[in-house]
Amino acid sequence: MTDIRARTLSDFEGRWRLEREIVHDDGMQAQFSGTAVWQPEGGFLRCIEEGTMRIGESAPMVGQRVYLWDAALQVFFEDGRLFHQVPPEGGDTGHWCDPDQYDGRYDFAAWPAFVVTWSVRGPRKAYRMVSRYSPL
Repeated sequence: MTDIRARTLSDFEGRWRLEREIVHDDGMQAQFSGTAVWQPEGGFLRCIEEGTMRIGESAPMVGQRVYLWDAALQVFFEDGRLFHQVPPEGGDTGHWCDPDQYDGRYDFAAWPAFVVTWSVRGPRKAYRMVSRYSPL
């Protein structure tokens, strides 16, 4: 059965498996495999994504990224800059990071698993990134 209600901040709290695929327009591919953990911090949920990335045939690299999510489902970079707004029912979002445009889409149709897709375009960037989250 599909859970089609609007998402709230508390829906994301906890540990999630994260599988990410990045495909550049020039054919280069990368995979990231790890976890995303949303944990309370002040009035936010702190989201820590960490895992291993492999670019093409290169040796794996360990990586981490931190975001802050607020009750309005606004996502901020760790330094406090706004990244984007998560649509509570799923759908489109975006972020302009001069000179690059990030067009995102949240898909909650298979909740509690969900997918976030970003298409990135700019003078030196052209890729599509698909992140799949499932509860642990």
